[in-house]
Amino acid sequence: MRPAEFTEVVVCKFKDLDDPGCKEFHIGDGDWPFKGFVVRKGNAIFAYQNYCMHVGHPLNWLPDRFLTKDKKNIVCSSHGAMYAVESGLCVAGPCRGKKLSPVDAEVRDGQVVVRGPAGAS
Repeated sequence: MRPAEFTEVVVCKFKDLDDPGCKEFHIGDGDWPFKGFVVRKGNAIFAYQNYCMHVGHPLNWLPDRFLTKDKKNIVCSSHGAMYAVESGLCVAGPCRGKKLSPVDAEVRDGQVVVRGPAGAS
């Protein structure tokens, strides 16, 4: 088995991300790119694959809209599953106890950088 290959992508400038706020990203081209999003909370950044653990579709209906109205949790627009920002753990809804898939993310030189699968296409 060959080691997984990864690609780094700059999502946005950290200062341009609301606190709290979210931004979508894609890695790869074609019909099936890897889809994810980042969440800023204070000076921290979290990133997850954009994939609901309940039914497997994207969490959001509108661009960059992943948070509950009070901006305390990530929410699935379809069935209302709520996930903790810091851990991705489903804390309410039909998939309670399951976790979103984390994506490596960091703030580097003022930019939000994620690292995901290079083979996405």
